[in-house]
Amino acid sequence: MTGLRLALLSVFLLVAVACLRAAGADASPAAPAEPPITDSDRAHWAYRPLSSPAVPTVADPRWSRSPVDRFVKAALEQRRIEPVPRAGKATLLRRLSFDLTGLPPTPQALAAFENDESPDAYEKLVDRLLASPAYGERFAQHWLDLARFAETDGFEHDLLRPNAWRYRDWVIGALARDMPYDEFVRLQIAGDELVPGDPDAAVATGFLLCGPDMPDLNLPEERRHNVLNEMTATVGSALLGLQVGCAQCHDHKYDPISQHDFYRLRAFLDSADCFRDHPIPSVAELAARQAAEDALPVEDRQRAERLRELEELGASRFRDENPDVQPSLKDQLARLTDDERKEHAALVEAVKALPKLPEVPLARVMRDGQPRDSYLYVRGDFRQKGPVVSCGFPRVVAEGDSQPTAAANRPRAALAAWLTRPDHPLATRVIVNRIWQWHFGAGLVASASDFGVMGNRPTHPELLDWLAERFVADGWSMKKMHKLLVTSETYQLAASAFDADWPAERAQAARATWNAAAANDPEDELLWRRRRTRLSGEAIRDAMLAACDRLSPRHGGPGVRPPLPPEVTGTLLKDQWRVTENAEDHRRRSIYLFVRRNLRYPLFDVFDRPDANASCPRRHESTTATQSLVLFNSQFSLDCARYLAGALPRAQPTDDARRIEDAYLRVFGRRPSGEEAKIGAEFLTRQAERLRHEARETARLAQPAGCEPSTDPFATAALVDFCLALMNANEFVYVE
Repeated sequence: MTGLRLALLSVFLLVAVACLRAAGADASPAAPAEPPITDSDRAHWAYRPLSSPAVPTVADPRWSRSPVDRFVKAALEQRRIEPVPRAGKATLLRRLSFDLTGLPPTPQALAAFENDESPDAYEKLVDRLLASPAYGERFAQHWLDLARFAETDGFEHDLLRPNAWRYRDWVIGALARDMPYDEFVRLQIAGDELVPGDPDAAVATGFLLCGPDMPDLNLPEERRHNVLNEMTATVGSALLGLQVGCAQCHDHKYDPISQHDFYRLRAFLDSADCFRDHPIPSVAELAARQAAEDALPVEDRQRAERLRELEELGASRFRDENPDVQPSLKDQLARLTDDERKEHAALVEAVKALPKLPEVPLARVMRDGQPRDSYLYVRGDFRQKGPVVSCGFPRVVAEGDSQPTAAANRPRAALAAWLTRPDHPLATRVIVNRIWQWHFGAGLVASASDFGVMGNRPTHPELLDWLAERFVADGWSMKKMHKLLVTSETYQLAASAFDADWPAERAQAARATWNAAAANDPEDELLWRRRRTRLSGEAIRDAMLAACDRLSPRHGGPGVRPPLPPEVTGTLLKDQWRVTENAEDHRRRSIYLFVRRNLRYPLFDVFDRPDANASCPRRHESTTATQSLVLFNSQFSLDCARYLAGALPRAQPTDDARRIEDAYLRVFGRRPSGEEAKIGAEFLTRQAERLRHEARETARLAQPAGCEPSTDPFATAALVDFCLALMNANEFVYVE
């Protein structure tokens, strides 16, 4: 009887729901009225026009090497704070090398810099590093964090995106060439509209589609809604420094961004055909394909062309019914007539006999699809369409310009043009603040992707506006902005009260200055010292490979999958991490490692690499036991220590002092002090004796690769342990 009661109750509830629906009880709620933008809203510092500040006059101009320093010094003088002295040459070289290339300096680079006594020695060093191919790889990683780049979809199945790496390579190349930032942004928003038919411009639009996706959602409308909302939120946070994504369900709780604002901004993206793979061949790939086709007889070329026409015809008919679904070949054939299917089958058999043509790569990039109406979705629910909306910019920063007339035919091009206006108060401030953060560890506005009322206020507002205007005046050149910042005295300040290069009197004065400034401004908001920064997981891995001469110089191409520890591979499904066959690729720079959303490379994971599910403006810096465990116990660390030991000088087998100095130069970018050299020599002696006493024949006693046979394997093992200890020191992981 209990089962019967439950069945009757279920029927009753279904009938009740049907009655309520018939009565209109579940009718969609009306769209909310849009609140007006007030003068108080526009008074917020980030929404005001750029202020064109004059470079301030300071009491002691000798310290100021650039206008940047004068803004900083003026703020320090108001608080009667003296900055600490400039860091020594070795410290500056290591800082600058990691900042501009993500790699440590070589011993040869240190010797050359120390021996260069010319007045422009530092500036010449900056120019060399900015011209290095490693520069593009370094700053591309910063941008890929913002773009939430990955080579898989995420979610349960985490499906592959085979050609996603082309966007990563495009970013590296664009930055290395110093592509003007306004062009850099325009191509990523509307490359296909601005340069039709250019595969590189199409690849650039991968920025919009880098985010997570769930292709297996049952409702294509829900999938499209989720992707477009995420895309719109990323444009807002990464390029405007506004958390517009908070307004997809309701008006923003703090900032003057309405739900209408959000969906007007989304309307620029609504017509995009964002779930279809499009051809993106490089010039070389296109030429190879064309040459192979030209070599075919005319009849065979006609058959291949007719085959493509039939498949595209079926795909077009499928998309008329399912605009948001990528059709399979089965879907395409189902939309053909019987005669067309017979013709297709005959052509397939004929084409099979032809020589295999080079494949044209396909990728998910932006293309404008069929025009469609844009709506406000009530409460953010894709099933509850509200009023139709037109393309428009957030009203608080676009007074009188919220309805662009150019958006009808090329909506994303209109958005790109607005985002790169020279007088844009948000877009210009946001990018120069990010560049500042990449060099100083924190931006002038600490909340780099939130310039709203709940974000941080700028510590130096006049400097921020001056940099924004200077950036535009310099042709939107990021390299010029990098050079302006790193050649400033502010950038070259010491990060501690002691530097090995300082003479005794200077060191004593520096400690007094440090103590006085720390008492007045303990958080260093006024930039009286340099902040110590920790290396990212990628930079740590690259530095370890570089120190032992194992870093591969190969660039570009599909993401590399190096071997993973057994405890990680044991948790994976089949083919989720197919190890790359070429062993040299395993030693390439970290930016070229395959990026899977649901599995981060272990070293990167413990050192706080973002998961790529959302735009990341600034990485967290945790301190955990697993970081030490991975650095000390992983097979990768041990291999690097062995190769480093093998790379140290071998001319005099018993010359420990020379080996210790070379190890310090490779790992820390400086020479050891007398005390450190003494401690290192004592360690090597004691460790060799301990190992000899234990007399264990372990894998650690094997000769390092490239090392000549040694008469004392225990001394060799002690040297490996010494190298491993250096790469586990705080000084290796942090940059002064």
